[in-house]
Parts: sequence; structure tokens; C-alpha cells
Amino acid sequence: MQRRTLIKSLVSAPLLSALAGSAAAVPATGELLRPARLRRGMTVGLVTPASNAWEDEDIRFAIDVVKSLGFNVKEAEHLYQRTQYLAGPDAARAQDINAMFADTSVDAVFCLRGGYGTPRILPMLDYDTIRSNPKVLLGYSDITALLNAIYQRSGLITFHGPIAAQNFTDYTLEEFSKVLVRGESPVQIGAAPPFEAGPGRAEHKNRLTLFRGGKARGRLIGGNLSLICSLLGTPFEPDFRNKILFLEDVGEAPYRIDRMLTQLWLAGKLDQVAGLAFGKFTETDTDGNTFSVEHVLRERCAGLEVPVVRGLMIGHVKDQTVVPVGAMAELDGDSGALRILESVVS
Repeated sequence: MQRRTLIKSLVSAPLLSALAGSAAAVPATGELLRPARLRRGMTVGLVTPASNAWEDEDIRFAIDVVKSLGFNVKEAEHLYQRTQYLAGPDAARAQDINAMFADTSVDAVFCLRGGYGTPRILPMLDYDTIRSNPKVLLGYSDITALLNAIYQRSGLITFHGPIAAQNFTDYTLEEFSKVLVRGESPVQIGAAPPFEAGPGRAEHKNRLTLFRGGKARGRLIGGNLSLICSLLGTPFEPDFRNKILFLEDVGEAPYRIDRMLTQLWLAGKLDQVAGLAFGKFTETDTDGNTFSVEHVLRERCAGLEVPVVRGLMIGHVKDQTVVPVGAMAELDGDSGALRILESVVS
């Protein structure tokens, strides 16, 4: 699903009111929390914070995917609800998140899919309960808003990675395992899958573009570019200072990527980061008179004096890494390597 037109929609007046009051209601914390690493036999709570799958059978497919990983599944109360492009009313979707973190029988929380709607529920989340019950929270795309808000408000490391409603490739399973199951550190994430080069044959699909060299360290924030921009000016805006910002998107034309990066630049956020790691920009409409995505990224980052890399396995791709939001990391602009420097699970 292309989320562009939905994400650009105006926020309703009641939601603006809730956002305005949420900053005082949920204080930020400086304590970094690490959830327990995943083990076979654990119970995973399955939630739909944004949109839902089109059919109930797609939900049952996602349940089977989670079970295939060795976990038990607890279905959220409103898992099968649908309200047009949302997975039920805002209050119901927020209630499911809060309930899963409060439930001591649930060890981790996986998102069924992204779509649209996660920013709408941010003021309704119980960040105190989340802080008191740290668990793995996994998802990507529209889930970006949830991952960054929870890290910002509770100090809990969250995880930008595969949704439940997708089959894991061998690459995705290995990245998932080394970060969330084995808890390796230090460890490189997002490198290209193995490719067998030979005469007349070189890697083409998963190449790295090194825009600016050098090394930088900082905590990771980011995810979907559209969602990061949607948080600007809200109480849930990430703190960009000295962070390594990672970005990806899907279904966005180069001029729209340009627009969003320009917004981050005009807001002074790109000047605050320690490094910039671009993942994949997929299903990009480059027909007609347009710059390429490479041109846009290079030009928008030309004035930055930090490492900038493009092409990591982050985003709407089958081979997908797991990026821990809030973890201390190092970005090497000379080799294109992104490394996690500390344990992100306990």
C-alpha cells in the first residue's frame, strides 16, 4: 500500500489537542532500557497499530509466521477490526498496545503490518506502563512513529524490522536472529546479502553509495522518511542531536523525497545529526523529467560534514535487517558499514 496521500492528510482538531497536552503528561527519561532477548517458547503479542491486513486469512498467515519462529501468539483484543484504512478506532488500537505491555504473560510485541494511523494513537499510549514492562517491539514503515515515540518517552530500545505479515528470507531471519535472539554485540547490520560474483557478473541490486566518508558514533533514530517528517513540530519529534539518522521510504517520487529532506534541512535537523544512513527507496516513480534518487540524496546532503551512506538493507525490501532505535552505533562512511556497539537485549 502507498501511504503518501494518507500521511500527508491533515490531523484532526481533537488529535491536535491531545498532542498539545501529552508532553506534560508523559515525562521523558534519560534511562536506557533493554528488553529481554527472544527465546523459543516465548509469547508474542500481535497488534495492528496502523492499518490491517485486507483479509482475516492474511492475519492467520501472520500468526503462522510468528509461530514458525518458535513463539506462541497472543492475539490483541481488536486484532481483526477494520475501519476503512485503519485497523479499528484509535482508542482500540492504543488500548491493544497498552494491554500487551501491561500483560505479564506477553514477552514481546510484533506489529502485523504498517499502512497508516500510528501517529494518531501516540497521545493515548501509557508510557509509564511501557517503561515498567520493557519488551521487544518490532515493526517498520508506519510503525516508525511508534518506535521513535516509545524510545523518546520511555527510554526503551525498539526495533525497526520485519512485520509479522511477511515471510522471512534467509537474510532477514539471520539479521533478526543475531540482533534479537543471539543479542550479538558489537555487530554489523544491514550489509548486502551474499552475492556470487564472476566473469561478466557483478552486484547490481544491493550496491552501496558512499556520499561522504569518515566515522561517527551516536544513538540510532529514524525509519520511514515520511513518518519522521510527520513527527516534526509535535511533542513526539525525535531528538536529532548527535544521533545517527537512518531513513527509507516506498512509493515516493524523487521530488517528494527532495521535499521531505528539504524540510529536515530547513528545520535544522540534518545539521544536528552525527551521521546519515539511507536504506532503500523502493517503488520510486522516476518517469518523465526528474532527478534521480541518487541525485536528490547527494545534493540534499552535500553540505553535511558527517558520514553519509546509501543502500543499507533497511526498508520495504524482502531482505531486511533489524535496526535498534536508541542503540549506540557507528557509521563508517568509508566502508559503508553500520555497526551496533552495545547489547540491545538483556
